[in-house]
Amino acid sequence: MLQIEHDFTLPVGLLGEDGALHRDGTMRLATAADEILPLADPRVQRNPAYLSVILLSRVVTRVGGVESVTPRTIETLFAADLAYLQDLYNRINTVDEPGPAPVDGSCPHCGEEVRPGHERLGGSVDIRSIG
Repeated sequence: MLQIEHDFTLPVGLLGEDGALHRDGTMRLATAADEILPLADPRVQRNPAYLSVILLSRVVTRVGGVESVTPRTIETLFAADLAYLQDLYNRINTVDEPGPAPVDGSCPHCGEEVRPGHERLGGSVDIRSIG
């Protein structure tokens, strides 16, 4: 059965105005619009790294008592929590294809390690933490 919403617990937590940490939340599966529309956002066009902020603000439906998650909400997350949500997004929105497992390797030109995986965000890149 298809699971549309996924509950999560942030490793650190969103710091509320009252000083409390809010750790429990919910993320829903992304739609095509969730992946396409943020690409036209001027903030993303100026800084492509901002794509994950906009995208997560669309699919994270709740964090603690915060029911209206906005880009500002995502901006205030601690780095560990942002990385956790990026990973969760990629895991729940990836469909494993049947067949032989891909083999890890390295780029023949620069030697950088390559791990095959599913590309995300409309076929562009996985949402990843900077650093």
